[in-house]
Amino acid sequence: MKFGIYFAYWEKEWEADYTYYIRKVKQLGFDILEIGCAPLNFYSDKKIEQIRDTAIACDIRLTAGYGPASEHDLSSSDKATVENAKQFYRTLFPRLKRLGIDSIGGGLNSYWPVDYSKPINKQRDWENSVKNVREVAVMAQDYGIDFLIECLNRFEGYLTNTALEGVQFCQDVGEKNVKLLLDTFHMNIEEDSFCHAIVTAGSYLGRLHTGEANRKLPGKGRIPWREIGSALKQIGYEGDIVMEPFVMSGGTVGKDIKVWRDLSEKADERILDLEAKKSLDFSRAIFK
Repeated sequence: MKFGIYFAYWEKEWEADYTYYIRKVKQLGFDILEIGCAPLNFYSDKKIEQIRDTAIACDIRLTAGYGPASEHDLSSSDKATVENAKQFYRTLFPRLKRLGIDSIGGGLNSYWPVDYSKPINKQRDWENSVKNVREVAVMAQDYGIDFLIECLNRFEGYLTNTALEGVQFCQDVGEKNVKLLLDTFHMNIEEDSFCHAIVTAGSYLGRLHTGEANRKLPGKGRIPWREIGSALKQIGYEGDIVMEPFVMSGGTVGKDIKVWRDLSEKADERILDLEAKKSLDFSRAIFK
């Protein structure tokens, strides 16, 4: 297993100096930095190369996450929206390849966060999404990239809320590089059992995001980590485990994640670093 953390733990906006965080997570002992995809298509070739070269020099592997904007909704019935989404991925995949990234995960089969003021037709959107994700997944195969569908809680998404729905979606798409991203925060809301959800995902599990029920770092709350570790062992999971904590209010990140109070206890960057290192040590002890 390799252990990582999402860059936005330290940030209030969805874009940052990824080279800075590559060096930081290396010093803290992580194996992986997860970066956001939203700005990548606007980066120059030189900037992409700087990120790649820094990751190589620090021996840090990069993974990618994306909460698709509404204009990148692969479940949409609007042809222009779907074509815009496909064009986004056509541009993105070669950039991910150059960064050494072999998987992208998030609510990729829909958009995030969902606007529930609009009518929902889950069956229609599921059918649209299966067809369009299949086409995008074939594109991704050309670059050796796995397309990981995240099972989101009901307040942020509606298409795939549970591991069971996620497996069915992957099977409907039928492409070998379409897998699941499970997240303990979302599982805590939607699943009857962490163990059962992980066993249900089985070989479809492509990445695990970890965080407490209130989005704090693993080990600072009530999530049953030993149960989760046992379930991962049961399915023989040796993939990536990436922390995705959000502890600071304010900015676009705080607004989108709905962090309305300071969960960091007014921590400065030095304290945030120390807490991340403690959580990494905790995670390695539990999962290994």
